Amino acid sequence: MAADGTVDPERAIDRINGVFGRHDGSRTLHAKGAFYAGTFTATPQAAALCRAGHLQGDPVPVRVRWSNGGGNPRNSDKGTDVRGMAVSFRLLDGTATDLLGQTAPRFPVRTPEAFLELVEAAGNPLKLPLFLARHPDAIPATLANARAKAIVPPYSYAEASYYPIHAYQWIAADGTQTWVRYRFTPQGGGDQRPAGRFEGRDRLREEILARLAEHPVRHTLEVQTAGPGDDPHDPMSVWKGPWFDAGTIEVTGPDPDREQGGEVVVFDPTRVVDGIELSDDPILRYRPAAYSASVSRRVG
Repeated sequence: MAADGTVDPERAIDRINGVFGRHDGSRTLHAKGAFYAGTFTATPQAAALCRAGHLQGDPVPVRVRWSNGGGNPRNSDKGTDVRGMAVSFRLLDGTATDLLGQTAPRFPVRTPEAFLELVEAAGNPLKLPLFLARHPDAIPATLANARAKAIVPPYSYAEASYYPIHAYQWIAADGTQTWVRYRFTPQGGGDQRPAGRFEGRDRLREEILARLAEHPVRHTLEVQTAGPGDDPHDPMSVWKGPWFDAGTIEVTGPDPDREQGGEVVVFDPTRVVDGIELSDDPILRYRPAAYSASVSRRVG
């Protein structure tokens, strides 16, 4: 344990490697994925609630990475796993802010230690009942994720919904503050599928490339505002506040130039810009240290 009682980040990476193996040059989690390019255009309702530069209505570039959640880059896309959609909004002033979504709508733990225990249990189905016995508060979220088919292989990255875990405080131009959560909801479904069969171990990447060759892929950035009693600091909290359309993420094609020539791309949910502030969610606050440890191993 670190001095503040949290798990030492290096030890955390060791424990995750213990489940998936150590794969030099790869991310510790979401190891298998690829980069894509596009734009984001916010709605007037988003601009009214937040002064952040990417929410003012002008299109801004985005970097997107769709991925499988596990730590083995050689796993088949046919396997059961959460899927991820990470988005980096590239503001016109050169700054950036990131959101990381996954196909599980509910997060089942609230501390880094419990998350590591969950990863270890998920890697061995015989351990999962023991984990749930030790963490009974995780059972409702686990059942909700099962109902949402969070780890069932999707037909396409383009047809899945993704749920960023954490809440953020939006600050409007007049200083008004609003706690919000996000989800990425697909705008297209089976009617936009490309011709052909995609059945290999890399079928999700093959399908999304074929789809992008025909047309852009769009997700709506939906925002939920906190209602009375909704807790922005607890990643397990179930909110009751309303949702609204905050804009459209439009992916236009692959981005093969990313992570070439020694570049290392990190999607960090604590990377925010003026107009957005972090909650005190312990999972959120822990993530930069864990990413730093993971990046150190990726680059040797």
